[in-house]
Amino acid sequence: MPTFCTTTQVKSIYYKTERICRSNIIKGKYFSMSLTSTQKKQFRTIGHKLNPIITVAGNGLSENILLEADRALEDHELIKVKFAIGDRVAKKQLITEMAKIVEALIVQEIGSVALFYRAAKSPDPKLSNLLR
Repeated sequence: MPTFCTTTQVKSIYYKTERICRSNIIKGKYFSMSLTSTQKKQFRTIGHKLNPIITVAGNGLSENILLEADRALEDHELIKVKFAIGDRVAKKQLITEMAKIVEALIVQEIGSVALFYRAAKSPDPKLSNLLR
């Protein structure tokens, strides 16, 4: 699970998260996983009945939203996020940026809702949407 830098010199959350992503890509730790079509179909079926647990609105991807998404992915593995942004291009950019920052895969995008997946290090059967 990535942690955000605590350096006081760094003011922008975007810069902090980009630094994490670059270091993880260089180490080869993340972005190596992919889903088969069978897994995507199974995750879409499970995700259909989920409610969005995070709503991204006009403020964009704030630090709190990213931390909550990271926590939710670690607990639930499969989450649904609603993006209340009017512009399609901006919405698409926010979805891909969020997936890159929290090291998750985009399973599905429909309208203003996206379904993200990241395998938990130690899944809890009581919390995981995949193990219930």
